[in-house]
Amino acid sequence: MAARQPVQFEPESIRAEYERHGARQFYERSGGQYRNPHEPVVERVLRAAVTKWSPDLSRVLDLACGSGEVTLVLRSLGAGTIHGIDPFTADAYRERTGADAERLTFEEIAAGALAGRCYSLIVCSFALHLVEPSRLPTLAHQLSRVADSLLILTPHKRPVLKPEWGWQMVGEIVIERVRARYYRSTEPSDPA
Repeated sequence: MAARQPVQFEPESIRAEYERHGARQFYERSGGQYRNPHEPVVERVLRAAVTKWSPDLSRVLDLACGSGEVTLVLRSLGAGTIHGIDPFTADAYRERTGADAERLTFEEIAAGALAGRCYSLIVCSFALHLVEPSRLPTLAHQLSRVADSLLILTPHKRPVLKPEWGWQMVGEIVIERVRARYYRSTEPSDPA
């Protein structure tokens, strides 16, 4: 059986689909073939962030892992264990990286689905800005309990996490309008 060809989405077409059907429906329909159209700048900003902040790459969670663009860069940078999570793009992730992604939603994570796990770093690329603002504090708090640091890559000024949600921002870099925000957890991690 021939491998499916990934669909090359244009940023404008994704935005139009979000407006027409909502982000969730877009990914439910297209997630198995999704490729981030901003992948080249995602790679540049991720490499710059790792160079600038030298996060611990020993046990990384690639949250909202897409088709594996972050995982592939992290592998090339010598990362240890990388665990992918995405409820919609797990097929695209497996096809591209050869690894399985867990199909957890942000809602399940906010409800404690990651309790007891321990990551050195969470990288979330092009996804947290889609979380409803009312749900973001709970999700952020749950993430702060399972990781020492968090790197958010976003094409927007949002989200900005607050210290009362369990994260202290260390710094930010911007490359071609894509932001990398690096945070450290202010919460004690759950035991592994």
